[in-house]
Amino acid sequence: MPTTENLWLKRLPILAIAAVAVLGAFLLRDQFSFDALARHRESLLAFRDGNFALASLVFVAAYVMIVAFSLPGATIATLTGGFLFGLFPGVFYNVGAATVGAVAIFLAARAGFGADVAARIAERGGAVARLQQGLRDNEWSALLIMRLVPVVPFFIANLLPAFVGASLMRFAVTTFFGIIPGGLVFTSVGAGLGEVFARGETPDLSIIFAPHVIGPILGLAALSALPVLIKRFKKEA
Repeated sequence: MPTTENLWLKRLPILAIAAVAVLGAFLLRDQFSFDALARHRESLLAFRDGNFALASLVFVAAYVMIVAFSLPGATIATLTGGFLFGLFPGVFYNVGAATVGAVAIFLAARAGFGADVAARIAERGGAVARLQQGLRDNEWSALLIMRLVPVVPFFIANLLPAFVGASLMRFAVTTFFGIIPGGLVFTSVGAGLGEVFARGETPDLSIIFAPHVIGPILGLAALSALPVLIKRFKKEA
């Protein structure tokens, strides 16, 4: 049986993440903003031009930290990736860093509380246990839909799968591919920020809801749900 000390050691990473997230929400909310990016754009471009490889590493590391610690500014970070590195390789930096950060918080949550929570849900039974089993039976589809249609906030979507015992491999793969459509849209917006800055305007992030953008994304979500519907139809037949 695990000792109290071992339990606290297991929970230390997710507790540290929670503490940093709370502090970041108060201390950094004004630091990661569009206005801050506009003010520092010249120095950021100069740093990138002076050492592209180092700028790439610093950006990716910063993005991983933002996601892993659930800090404010993920959207601004995505725009910055497009602004500094263009659509390509900017989108690869954004999607890759977001996936690594999501996997980090997933592992911390699963090690700290996730395994215990998942076991308790299964033992108690009831509606929540049936929901847990349903998610496990349709993990690929459920996790992919969660990423394609981000009704659930990104940081919560990193925690919930850990609490229901989702597979790490399926979580990582669906996160990577599921955030590509949205990543492409926002990285593209970021790539055009030079003209936006020149006009003294702010970017229009509502483009994600434009029919020609949201339509294909919802179509992908519908395709992801198809295996679940087929499985249910077969059971009822």
